Amino acid sequence: MTAKKRRKKRKMQVNRRVAPVLAVLLLIIVVLAGIFVSYLIDKYSPSKERMAWTEYYSVSEADEVAVILNDELTEIKGRMFDGEVYVTTDTLYDYLNSRFYWDQAENLLLYTTPTEVVTAAVGSNTYTQGNQSYTESYVPVKVDGDTAYVALSYIQKYTALQYEVMTDEVNRVVITTEFGTIETVTAKRTGQVRYRAGIKSPILTEVKKGDILYVLEEEEDIGDWTKVRTADGFIGYIRNRSLGSRGEETIESNYEEPEYTSISKDYTINMAWHQVTNSDANSNVLEMIANTKGLTTISPTWFFLNDNEGNIESLASQTYVNYCHQNGIEVWALVEDITYKDSIVDYEILSRTSSRQRLVSNLIARAIEYDLDGLNIDFEYINADSAKAFLQFLRELSIRCRQNGIVLSVDNYRPADHNTFYDLEEQAVVVDYVILMGYDEHYAGSETAGSVASINWVREGIELALEQVPAEKLINAVPFYTRLWEERPLTEEEEAELPATDTSVHVKVSSRAYGMDAIDEVLADNGAEKTWDETSGQYYAEYTADGNTYKVWLEEEESIALKASLIKEYNLAGISAWKLGFERQDIWDVILRYVN
Repeated sequence: MTAKKRRKKRKMQVNRRVAPVLAVLLLIIVVLAGIFVSYLIDKYSPSKERMAWTEYYSVSEADEVAVILNDELTEIKGRMFDGEVYVTTDTLYDYLNSRFYWDQAENLLLYTTPTEVVTAAVGSNTYTQGNQSYTESYVPVKVDGDTAYVALSYIQKYTALQYEVMTDEVNRVVITTEFGTIETVTAKRTGQVRYRAGIKSPILTEVKKGDILYVLEEEEDIGDWTKVRTADGFIGYIRNRSLGSRGEETIESNYEEPEYTSISKDYTINMAWHQVTNSDANSNVLEMIANTKGLTTISPTWFFLNDNEGNIESLASQTYVNYCHQNGIEVWALVEDITYKDSIVDYEILSRTSSRQRLVSNLIARAIEYDLDGLNIDFEYINADSAKAFLQFLRELSIRCRQNGIVLSVDNYRPADHNTFYDLEEQAVVVDYVILMGYDEHYAGSETAGSVASINWVREGIELALEQVPAEKLINAVPFYTRLWEERPLTEEEEAELPATDTSVHVKVSSRAYGMDAIDEVLADNGAEKTWDETSGQYYAEYTADGNTYKVWLEEEESIALKASLIKEYNLAGISAWKLGFERQDIWDVILRYVN
């Protein structure tokens, strides 16, 4: 065999061995190419997955209603009863209209206008507004177990609110309580609204050419996507290539908010409380007034809540009122929940409509009987549980006060995180004057000695109150008293009860309140020297006796002058003081510099 033939034979043998390998390689390449193409298609092709509406709206029951509120899908759930959408009273109060009041004990839903109370009873399609009855085709309020539900149709009568109900596949309602101009965009082609901004996110719904979408704000950069709400209640993202021209739509409420009128004095109020603990104490009003100067208003402590049914104890005196009127002084009788605090419960009195309205009637009857100019509400044991009922009490009382020309004022603690439920903003809407008790920075039970009302603490309290109360309705109250603090070293037994890690100063702190002249006598008897404390805006004194240390931050002419000057600085309605008899006569000349 020639060399040429041998080479040809070897080549054919090699080709026979290589051909299968090449075929396998080619197959691998084809498979890999297919996988890669499939990967590219999978990566860059929009997902066709659809999110179940029941999952999106988180509904599981046939009568559940998902709530979209002001362009936000909420966790709130309504109920569908006989074709009407209902929400719970908690939802009503927290999100729609806090001026409704649900009386769970007596199964009544109330709404209070400036002039009358609207009442709907559970299960009835008839409700009353003042003395007039009205009937609806639906029942305004229903109860299921411990939960009360209110029809949106009924809520809308007294609320700036619009809503639209959809019942296809999932019950849902789109509620609007914030009105104005919103941005819209028109779909220029069919497109998908997706759960998230991305083609792999599940589809919520589809839009057609010409559909109007509502453009929502988006804090993060979402590139070629726009966050929108569809007309039928879906909130998601759509690609910009599906969107056309932008526009605007103005949404207006057809509800006119009621106007709350107030009694407003055309002078700066110079007021003081007169503590009256028994009928005989009324007789010293002549002496009390004689020692004042420029007093416009006096508030005797006359009315006391004395049971849980809305009844009151009264120390009112017609002679007292007549004498004050003869001297050009108005009488705003104080109503308090302190004297019988061990036997009454504010929640029990105020939460039930029957007892609350009995209290209102009793107070108005006394005010008319004694020709009172005003009522001063001093409820100091309101808590988070009774707060809503307290506001309802003020609303109902304000109606009767307006009808009879009686000034309604309410005493309040300095605003703080732990007492926000007093709701100064709502109080300021319905009452004539909000009185800020600008004292008890350090109170009887304080664990450390300190000022009753340091100037910066008082100033800050006024500024916090003015965030919620108009200046022309705010009266700042100052103390005519001070506290003498006693710091007593702990006994061995008391020391032994302390934790081993306690490295604080081991003293027992207590205090006693004094009027201005009385505390001066104490300091003089103990040779204590007064020095001005710029930080507190008060004179400070300290002395020791019997091994104990005594400290006092004084209220007198200069400290009261600083506090009174805030009335002019912040254009407040006036000043009040606790209490008559604790002051020196010169104090009135000081106050007059700032109220005239």
